[in-house]
Amino acid sequence: MSEELKAQIVEYLKKKGKSKTKDIAKGLGVKKKEVDTIVKEMAKAGEVEFLYIGTSYVQLVEK
Repeated sequence: MSEELKAQIVEYLKKKGKSKTKDIAKGLGVKKKEVDTIVKEMAKAGEVEFLYIGTSYVQLVEK
């Protein structure tokens, strides 16, 4: 997992709150597939969670 991209995703979610992975990718200027891969790993680690509100969103897990 790219630690640099992971850090960028965390910062993006801190600023934007819940977001779609396609919006994260667009905002960071990277491919959606890259974001999807890292977000899945982050979800397995309990760092983010998926929300299903008509469509799926990702948000940081509050600790």
